[in-house]
Amino acid sequence: MKWLSAIALLGIALTAPASALADGGPALPVQGGSGISAPGSHDRYVAVSAGHDATVIKRLGTYPGEMSVRVRGSYGIPSVGSGGQMTGLAADGRTLVLAELFGGAVPRTTRLLVLATPRLAVRARIALPGWSVIDAISPGGRWLYLINYPSANDLSRYEVRAYDLVAGHMLPRPIVDPHDADDGDAMVGFPVTRVMSTDSRWAYTLYIRASGAPFIHALDTVGVRAVCVDLPSSLAQLDMGDAHLRLGAGGRTIRIETDGETEAVVDTRTFATTVVHGAPLITESTFTTPTPVPPALARASSTRDPGGVPWELIVAAAVVAAIGGAVLLRTQLRI
Repeated sequence: MKWLSAIALLGIALTAPASALADGGPALPVQGGSGISAPGSHDRYVAVSAGHDATVIKRLGTYPGEMSVRVRGSYGIPSVGSGGQMTGLAADGRTLVLAELFGGAVPRTTRLLVLATPRLAVRARIALPGWSVIDAISPGGRWLYLINYPSANDLSRYEVRAYDLVAGHMLPRPIVDPHDADDGDAMVGFPVTRVMSTDSRWAYTLYIRASGAPFIHALDTVGVRAVCVDLPSSLAQLDMGDAHLRLGAGGRTIRIETDGETEAVVDTRTFATTVVHGAPLITESTFTTPTPVPPALARASSTRDPGGVPWELIVAAAVVAAIGGAVLLRTQLRI
């Protein structure tokens, strides 16, 4: 059913703490689950609760076996989007960054824990003013990227910031696409899913907006730069809430897939987009790069059309559901 995923996302937002009610769709750190591992590694790292204000971080692997460390504070593995993907572990497997858990109100201080792996030695504890969530880390573990929410009153506005883990300080300026520097709505939306480049340098994250076309935030984690890839407005007519990103042959393209079909293809060299509505999935061995569309035309074709996702209908449905729940509760109380 169309827009089912969007309704689900809204439902989650309506039942989440006030800190998660925003177009920014913060992805919060988690404990338990399957954890995170570096590409090509058999080691997996999991954070679990150890009672009040304590966490155990475990390394599960084949050699030299399981290892764990207990730390003060409640920390979790950072997550990305709504699909359960994890981040915070450098591709070389040597640096793991965890974020402090919280509940209820927006935290006034963001606390991070930096571990040197695989021995799980605590390397640093970081306290940053305001609220930020971890977005990505560079392959060598130098640059940590965070999504910072400058105002607790408007979480639909956020900035991507870079923290130098070697020097121990935040870069003074946000990371923005130079082409969108004057566009306040360029990076406002819900993160849905992510795919990393074959060398783990680029983080490609698909965002959907409350109104208008979706976009891909392409973050160069080594070069400390970002590109906002505006997707064609026709994709706003699709249910992108459960979309997936997949790399094409050699990582030269990104396929945007919904319901088992390729909807569009993005060239990772030019960021030009080609719409392929309804095409069957193509394996990497047979995939061919489409004829690139000039970036200027690709950007011009992706106007932020407010006629995409029927958010008015979704909000109305949520309101009706809330009223129905209230009526049912009142009836039960009378009984």
